[in-house]
Amino acid sequence: MSQINTEEIKRISDKNMARFYDYLRLESVSAQGRQIKQTAQAVQSFIENTGGEAKVLELEGAHPVVYGFFEAGPSGDAEKTLLFYDHYDVQPEDPLDEWNTTPFEPTVKDGILYARGVSDNKANFVARINAIEAYKNTEGGLPVNVKFFVEGEEEIGSPHVNDYLEAYADLFAADVCIWESGSKDSEERLKISAGVKGIAYYEARVKSADIDMHSSLAAIADNSAWRLVQALASMRNVNNEIVVDGFYDMMTAPTELEKKVANRIPFDPEASKQTYGLRHPLITDQLSYSAEEALVFYPTLTISGLLSGYTGPGAKTILPRQAMAKIDIRLVPGYEPDKVTELLRQHLDRHGFEDVDLELITSVMPFRTSLEDPFVETVIDSAKKVYGEGKVVLEPNSAGTGPMYGFGKYLNVPILGSGTEWEKSALCQIVLFKQNLYKKKDFGSSFFVIL
Repeated sequence: MSQINTEEIKRISDKNMARFYDYLRLESVSAQGRQIKQTAQAVQSFIENTGGEAKVLELEGAHPVVYGFFEAGPSGDAEKTLLFYDHYDVQPEDPLDEWNTTPFEPTVKDGILYARGVSDNKANFVARINAIEAYKNTEGGLPVNVKFFVEGEEEIGSPHVNDYLEAYADLFAADVCIWESGSKDSEERLKISAGVKGIAYYEARVKSADIDMHSSLAAIADNSAWRLVQALASMRNVNNEIVVDGFYDMMTAPTELEKKVANRIPFDPEASKQTYGLRHPLITDQLSYSAEEALVFYPTLTISGLLSGYTGPGAKTILPRQAMAKIDIRLVPGYEPDKVTELLRQHLDRHGFEDVDLELITSVMPFRTSLEDPFVETVIDSAKKVYGEGKVVLEPNSAGTGPMYGFGKYLNVPILGSGTEWEKSALCQIVLFKQNLYKKKDFGSSFFVIL
């Protein structure tokens, strides 16, 4: 079968643009619970208006998940199901003074659409809906069943995604899954990820007195800010190595295939320095492994925020009574948040920092699909047909985090991340998976991935 006519895709994209803009205007900030139900209903309407079945699922204390279903066409294979994972929530728009446009008002500049959440992940979802409509209009139906799992808590760590998957495992049952992540790099190469890092996010606190004191008393009284800074510094040395006992022992060593794939990932240190305006060398310059290996295979330990004492204009001579830090640890296969918490607690106590309170705020398990799964080859081959040889990059896992683990656990599906970010066009292209490429469920007839 041939590729969908791009004129038809553009027609559908243009037809749905006003509704897409209305979707972007919904302030679905999960951390603040803003317009969450309205946005879930908008997702439901997108699916239903394209001829699919949709349900807004709810669990107590959780933001809704939207279930979508499109059945295979008359000539398709109803025994096979492709699942898409997306999310409708977005990050807060702060700081407002750094925006050049109104965050929740879609604005086009130089052919690029700006809005909070347009890239992560609202446009990905709408692009897939548009592609399904185009496929149905031109091919007489879908080649397989297509399902959607669209959640509203991804930006706060997906705390209830596993609860939904456990409760509705039968509803979301599928053979393979395409994740919302994935993008193009600066050289227009499509990145496809076979997994994600996990995360353990902490709040660390020290309280050294009941009140702030005059700084002259620093001659005799301990300082909560110094206590916390010293505790944090004990976890990582000046060579950027994490020195918590047993920390690296948890790592599952990458396979030879995974290392081979990682070493093929294009990485330009100078481009990264220029993009982010880095003022220091890459920390991997001092480590025994490469930047490519660090982004894929190694955990991180990051101070994401510090707060203590007086930070206003001018001088105020105080000795702060308390200090707080946010700590972000990215996890790779082999790591479990509870075990990481145990090691950090032991480390602090062993180094005399029993007074540092450590609270796990949120956590996500890491996940990686086996690169030997036939689904990987199927997706990569399909992507190359659209983007060309040398324009598709496979990552064993991305450097970012998402709730893939529960999908692997409760649905037992291979997962690959592919998205539409960075593209200069709203068009979505469809490629068919040819006969017998995917053997796990004997996908004899074609089915598709939307890239």
